[in-house]
Amino acid sequence: MRLASVDIGKTRLRPLSRLPVFFALENKRAVVAGGGQAATWKVELVAASGASVEVFAPEPTEDMRALADAPPAGRIVIHPRRWTAADLPGAAIAVAECADDAEAAQFAGAARAAGVPVNVIDRPAFCDFAFGAIVNRSPLVIGISTDGAAPVFGQAIRAKIEALIPQGFARWAEAARLWRARIQALALSFRVRRNLWEKFAERAIASPDRVPTEADFAAMLHPAEPAEAGCVILVGAGPGDPELLTLRAVRALQSADVILFDHLVSPEILDFARREAKKMLVGKADRASSSEQDGINALMVSLAKVGRRVVRLNGGNPAIFGGADAEIAACRAAGIDVTIVPGVASAPSAHDEPESARAVQPLGADRQTYRRAINLR
Repeated sequence: MRLASVDIGKTRLRPLSRLPVFFALENKRAVVAGGGQAATWKVELVAASGASVEVFAPEPTEDMRALADAPPAGRIVIHPRRWTAADLPGAAIAVAECADDAEAAQFAGAARAAGVPVNVIDRPAFCDFAFGAIVNRSPLVIGISTDGAAPVFGQAIRAKIEALIPQGFARWAEAARLWRARIQALALSFRVRRNLWEKFAERAIASPDRVPTEADFAAMLHPAEPAEAGCVILVGAGPGDPELLTLRAVRALQSADVILFDHLVSPEILDFARREAKKMLVGKADRASSSEQDGINALMVSLAKVGRRVVRLNGGNPAIFGGADAEIAACRAAGIDVTIVPGVASAPSAHDEPESARAVQPLGADRQTYRRAINLR
């Protein structure tokens, strides 16, 4: 059997409503005008980045005072008065909570006259930059913006990304920051450095919950060492809707070197895989014959033996449908580590019912029942 890869066409960057950038604010001065709840959240965010935040608020809230007493990072100083134009020069950024457009225009004009990027909370017409929703795995930080069109939608997307990004990525990102100077000191070529970081990314994605060690650093530098042992992960794609994939299934797909899938798996589900992963269609929509199953088993084992991380992707639940028993037995006989990631074993019971009234029925072990349920979608 021959592996087939997916070619991603190269296109020019589409227009951006905003340019996503990240301010380096550690030990820099930031100005925030206003003492309400909206300003308090911005002060916390800016202080968390290490800035020295000066707050100008005649009547700061108790939350603002409590935050100043225990900032997440940096420092917070409250000036119990209204801001003036003289407060802005030398600041890295300026943020204001304004009561109306007139005050917003005055603050934005003073900040720009001082050469300071400005944000007026909830008044995008007066902003040089925007605060998006963030996913914090610092030093890995992901920003999300809807250009002010739908902040709640941005928060919903942030929640979805939060569920997909393991907390352990923070440790790997910190390790990358610590190791970068050591790698730069080796004076390697661009191509070699890129290969090292690709190896780093592979290890981080494959083992996000493990603490990176010096052994990981050594493995990046010595590619001639024996390859890591491969493994096989049997993943259930569920009823066919990519929205119903489990988080474990998504993470398995994102860490796979090779994906072996059947006809019940939709292209949208394969989109969760890494761009570099090899994708191969194996088996048929009906149960594979014994000879086909033997071929799948042999392919999985051979790929894992050369260090590949193999995902065997089945529609439904691999513990119910397909040749899971045979695949597990083949892997264990060859000494290959094998893991099962169950799928969601449910689907709509009828296609002519309204979406809100559809009953979700558990599927039994009958494959034809499962296939009929999928076709109703």
